[in-house]
Amino acid sequence: MGGDAAPRPEVSGAVAAVREAALEVVLVGDRARLEDELTRVGARGERGVTIEHAAEVVTMDDHPGEVFRKKRASSLRIATELVQAGRAHALVSAGNSGAILAHALFVLGRLPGVERPAIATAFPAPHGAFTLCDVGANVDVRPTMLAQFALLGAAYDRVVHGRPRPRVGLLANGSEPGKGTGLTRAAHALLTAAAAAPDAAFTFAGHVEGSDLWRGVVDVVATDGFTGNVVLKVCEGVADALFGLVRAELAGAPAGPGAGRPAVGAQVATVRRCLGGAAWRRRPCGPSRSASTSAETGGALLAGVDGVVVIAHGRWRHHRDEPRRQAGPPLRRRRAAGAARRQPRRVRRDGVAGLAGPDRDDATTATRRWHRRVIRFAPRAAFLGRGSVQRHRR
Repeated sequence: MGGDAAPRPEVSGAVAAVREAALEVVLVGDRARLEDELTRVGARGERGVTIEHAAEVVTMDDHPGEVFRKKRASSLRIATELVQAGRAHALVSAGNSGAILAHALFVLGRLPGVERPAIATAFPAPHGAFTLCDVGANVDVRPTMLAQFALLGAAYDRVVHGRPRPRVGLLANGSEPGKGTGLTRAAHALLTAAAAAPDAAFTFAGHVEGSDLWRGVVDVVATDGFTGNVVLKVCEGVADALFGLVRAELAGAPAGPGAGRPAVGAQVATVRRCLGGAAWRRRPCGPSRSASTSAETGGALLAGVDGVVVIAHGRWRHHRDEPRRQAGPPLRRRRAAGAARRQPRRVRRDGVAGLAGPDRDDATTATRRWHRRVIRFAPRAAFLGRGSVQRHRR
C-alpha cells in the first residue's frame, strides 16, 4: 500500500500477474483492507494469492534506521523476512525508498565487496535503452561507491540489454577529464584503472553530459542518488508535458486553461503528418510514451543486495499496474544478481576491480523477452500492503 493510489493498483496488479503468468503472490499488509480490495476485483479466495497480515505501518515521517528497529511488525519488515526465509523469491514495494534500502541491507545483506546498493533503471532512447545507476538510494557517496554504481549498472545492462561490454560513463557538467567535482574526478580515475584490467567486462567512456544520455554515447550512466533521482523526475515531467501537448494538438484542444493553439502547433502538425494523424489519434500515447512513463515501467532493481528487491514507483495507475512489468522479467534480475555474485570481490578505497559479466547466451536469451506483454515475474513475490507508506516520494 505504498503507492499514491494504494492498495488498488498493488492488489489489481498482483491478481493480474497471478492470472496471466501463473504466479503465487503474497500480499503483505492489513488483512481486512486487502480482503476488501480482493473482493472488489473479484479475486477473494483466488488461487495463488495469499495474505500475510502486518499490523504496523511505515510512514514517511519514520526514519529508515529507526523504523527497522522499532516497527518489527511492519509490512516492509515482514515482506523482507519472507524473502530471506525463502518463502518469496522477490520483494516489490512502492513505499519509502530509504526504508526499503534499510530493510534490504539489514535483513538480506549486501553482496560481497559492495559498499552500498544502488537503484538501477532503464531509460528508452532512440539508439536503444540505457541504464542509469543510482537513481535515489544514496545521496552522499564516496568515489569508490560511485565507481561501484558504474560496475553494478554495467552488470545490470549486460543481463537486461544483452550488451557483452557496455560503455560506461560518469555524469558530469562536461566531457573533459578535468570536469566535474572532486568526487567524479576521483571515480573517473578508479574506473579508468578498472577498465584497463584484462578481465574488465565494460569499456569506460569517461565523463558524459546530460545532453549525451539520449544520443547513444554510452550504455550505462553512473551518478549519485541525488543527481540520478533529479534526472529521473525531470525526464518523467518532460515526457508527461510533451505527450500531453501532442495529444492536445492532435485532438484539436487547447494546451492549457484559457490557452489558444500552442506556439509549437506547426511542429506538432509535422509530427502528425509523419506519423499518420488518424492512426496516431487511435493510439494517442504511442510506444514512446509507454516506455517513458512511470505507470508503464514503474519499478527499478535495487542492485547490490543479496536478493531480488524492486522499488516500484508510487505513481502506479490502476489500468497499468501489473507488477510483472516492473523493471523487466525476474529471470534477468536473478541473472543480474548472479552476475554480481560472480564479480571479483576486490573493491578497495584506492581502487576498484572490473566486473565480469554473465554468459552471453544467458543474456541473449533473457533479452529476447524484454518487450513481451506477458512477463513471468517470479515463482512467488511479496507485495507490500498496509505498513508501507501513505504516499510515496522517492
